[in-house]
Amino acid sequence: MKNLLVTGYRAHELGIFDQKHKGIPFIKKAIENKLIPLIEEGLEWVITPGQFGVDLWACEVVIELRKQYPQVRLSIIAAYQNPEEKWSETKQEYYRGILRDVDYYASVSNQPYDGVWQLRARDDLLFRKTDGILLFYDEDNGEASPKFVKQRATKKHEEEGYGFITITADDVQSVADEQSWDYTQ
Repeated sequence: MKNLLVTGYRAHELGIFDQKHKGIPFIKKAIENKLIPLIEEGLEWVITPGQFGVDLWACEVVIELRKQYPQVRLSIIAAYQNPEEKWSETKQEYYRGILRDVDYYASVSNQPYDGVWQLRARDDLLFRKTDGILLFYDEDNGEASPKFVKQRATKKHEEEGYGFITITADDVQSVADEQSWDYTQ
């Protein structure tokens, strides 16, 4: 696998409303645990839609992993121009900080949000340009935005052998349990 789409829940769908939430490091570690073997097997690009949540945490992970694996590249492909425009100033600063460290940034549409067609066009491009997906999705968490990506990835996996790797709440809980175990040793 050379090009991997990484996406999942938006922060608010996980009940996370700021960057200091204690669950974020566990989510990032779960992402890292899935990415490292892929990088060691030849993964070249991690590509995200750049939404506030799992997408940007994955970007942070890749930026950090580049210290050990400088060959891995990072891209954000947004659906429309300036997706962060209506975010809080703090979130905008965070997003722009990440943009400084990506290797490639583009938006599918060169205009502001105009409709769901832009999201579909972005997803079409992301699925065309990647060999697989790392998706943070948990059936028990209820339906949320990653549901549609999961349906599409499942179909592409069944029909074309598209790579499909998931992170679930259990994976994140395992990371949290390991880290709390480490603190008690």
